[in-house]
Amino acid sequence: MKSLLLLSLFTFSIIATAQGRFDNVEIQVEPVGENIYMLVGAGGNIGISVGDEGVFMIDDQFAPLSDKIMAAIKTVSDKPVKFLVNTHFHGDHSGGNANFEAAGAMIVAHDNVRKRLAEDEKTADAGLPVITFSDDATFYMNGNDIFITHVHEAHTDGDALVYFAQSNVLHTGDTFFNGRFPYIDMARGGSIAGDIAAAEKGLMLINDETNIIPGHGSAATKEDYKKYHTMLKTVSKNVFDAQRVGQTEDEVAANESLTSDFYTDAETKDDFISGEKFRRTVYKSLKEKMGMEKE
Repeated sequence: MKSLLLLSLFTFSIIATAQGRFDNVEIQVEPVGENIYMLVGAGGNIGISVGDEGVFMIDDQFAPLSDKIMAAIKTVSDKPVKFLVNTHFHGDHSGGNANFEAAGAMIVAHDNVRKRLAEDEKTADAGLPVITFSDDATFYMNGNDIFITHVHEAHTDGDALVYFAQSNVLHTGDTFFNGRFPYIDMARGGSIAGDIAAAEKGLMLINDETNIIPGHGSAATKEDYKKYHTMLKTVSKNVFDAQRVGQTEDEVAANESLTSDFYTDAETKDDFISGEKFRRTVYKSLKEKMGMEKE
């Protein structure tokens, strides 16, 4: 009985801690274009388009934040969320799906996002996308042609870019981390080559006046996006050259010079993706690609 009581108290403590970490999160609402806003809280950046036809939303962060996010949306629109697009399946971008579905939103995502959410017992019963696409989709809402396009094997295998043509705003999801090294989820289809290709596709969609909502980091410009693309290409080449002369994964991971032109290891030591982690990921991604090409 004592053991059962201790286990119950431990479980309750874990749940309370998980919920409590969101208690002090405030949702900031930042205008980024005509009737387009970026919402910043905990997790991936949210994008919303507001107008007479309702709210078109991109990503929804974590489930415990849904009430705060809904309240923040109400400060700029009295309309309901009509459509909710997941740029990919990670929980900091899709964790609130079930809550927004219950409030009436129709969830949209790439085929692979629905597949991955459906395979996870935590997300299989509610909040699954009800509209999916394999390549592209277009919505016409609030005076915008909203172009959604899949970018393959970038951050994951189900990433999407969302471009509001008339407002000239691009949401990149996690294919763009502004001001830091990206997280490339290789276990779920991501790759350095795909992330480079995603940035190239995004840059083709926009112009010098475009405002960009990145997956993480502050709102960005085309110049910021170009710098990010240059960083990805340069680091990829640096790591490839190191592999070619025989450096092992551990040697590449320890070789700060491969990435220090962009961010030093000291600058990134407390980031989710440090310089060492990023170099290791690029090494593995390039090695995997070379192995596939040999086959």
